[in-house]
Amino acid sequence: MDIGKEQLIGIFDKMLRIRAFEQKAKELFAGQKIPGFVHLYAGEEAVAAGVCANLTVKDYITSTHRGHGHLIAKGGRLNEMMAELFGKSGGYCKGKGGSMHIADVELGILGANGIVGAGQPIAAGAAFASKYLKTDAVTVCFFGDGASNRGTFHESLNLASAFKLPVIFVCENNQYGISNHQSTAMNILDISDRAKSYGIPGLTVDGNDPLAVFEAAKEAVDRARKGDGPSLLECKTWRHHGHFEGDSSFYKKPEDQTAWLSKDPIPRFEKKLIELGILDGPKVAALHAEVDKELAEAIDFAERSPYPAVSELLTDVLA
Repeated sequence: MDIGKEQLIGIFDKMLRIRAFEQKAKELFAGQKIPGFVHLYAGEEAVAAGVCANLTVKDYITSTHRGHGHLIAKGGRLNEMMAELFGKSGGYCKGKGGSMHIADVELGILGANGIVGAGQPIAAGAAFASKYLKTDAVTVCFFGDGASNRGTFHESLNLASAFKLPVIFVCENNQYGISNHQSTAMNILDISDRAKSYGIPGLTVDGNDPLAVFEAAKEAVDRARKGDGPSLLECKTWRHHGHFEGDSSFYKKPEDQTAWLSKDPIPRFEKKLIELGILDGPKVAALHAEVDKELAEAIDFAERSPYPAVSELLTDVLA
């Protein structure tokens, strides 16, 4: 596999940051510090970290209502992210977007999106722009299994295929669309099979294995950069918590939850890196300490940041 020691540590570090951010967001939401809805990404860290390790600042991503992990993996700063969750003016969107609508165009983050499947046509549009402008930038579209049933999915894949656009559609199949299991909404096991209808490559991988995700994403990204068109990558994974904070997840079978928690991507990858001699106990502890320090600073930044002024109510609003 074409990946070096520093890149492996970087993937692990991103996974730690995502998990720590989500755990803290859970605590803060329970403490009524965060308004609105919060959809946690815990358990799916290997997908965002593995995919985004293949991207540069010039590349683009579109995200979902469960988007914190994508943003951190693409280089999003914790200070501005946390402030946005708090609804503070120091946030990425000046406190007006909240958890589901963080964007940073300078980092290629074209926005998390509260509308299911809405990122797919945006990703196709970004990829069209890259091809039209003759850059080698690629776009990654993250979405869930439920979004693969929407018209936006089929329209976007068809357009991307017909125009050979440099876009990678990454389906994070965590088995459930809110409380509905995949088997109740579609008559296929692998969503990647839908790629055949559009004449593009489709692949299903273990979404809890960051190396499997990285390798599959690298092939798709390289293909897109060369002008060979889009790919559909399905990463099978599991969200540790409910659809949103406050959801009891009564619809999940306890044995399924236990089985998937035993495949938690973070301890699994940590064990692998230690076996390879890339990490050891002290190095892991140092990474955790750095993440904890950065997260504490982000919370302090969010708490000190003011709320948006009433006079800015209509600033940055299109209509």
